[in-house]
Amino acid sequence: MEVTQILFWFLSALAIVAAAGVVISKSPIYSVLWLIVVFFAISGHYVLMNAQFLAIVNIIVYAGAIMVLFLFLIMQNLDVEAEPHRNIYLKMTSVISGMCLMTVIIAALSRSNDTLVSIAKGTNVGLIKNLGMQLFNDYVIPFEISSVLFLSALIGSVVLSKKDIEIVKPKI
Repeated sequence: MEVTQILFWFLSALAIVAAAGVVISKSPIYSVLWLIVVFFAISGHYVLMNAQFLAIVNIIVYAGAIMVLFLFLIMQNLDVEAEPHRNIYLKMTSVISGMCLMTVIIAALSRSNDTLVSIAKGTNVGLIKNLGMQLFNDYVIPFEISSVLFLSALIGSVVLSKKDIEIVKPKI
């Protein structure tokens, strides 16, 4: 086995274990920390695919800025005893949607090539110029849709993190 294959399988196992840690953790703080480990594993995969720019951006933006923001918001609103109990129908809906997603992923992987990483060394795959041309020519609509999605997620996290403020009216 080559070193790249060993690194690929190690990073894949690390990402899967950390993703399970995100879901299984009872504490939201530990879930965010596990998610940071997932982002570092994904950045390692980017390096193996000769996409160093994406790896650095993933570490700086996701593992750095966004996860620190999530951790800050979670720690601002950490009230474990006020956590509502989830309805059984909500839990079953979550399990069914997760299984549907897993079915789609397995179907997509079964139709893909046998090699997961088939990038030859010395190619121009990871260059920023090629990435920018591809992103803003062929994928401009999905790029803009994802930016609106991120904006709505940010607005949603701000709305969820707001606490009810009791307005005290002065007595006259």
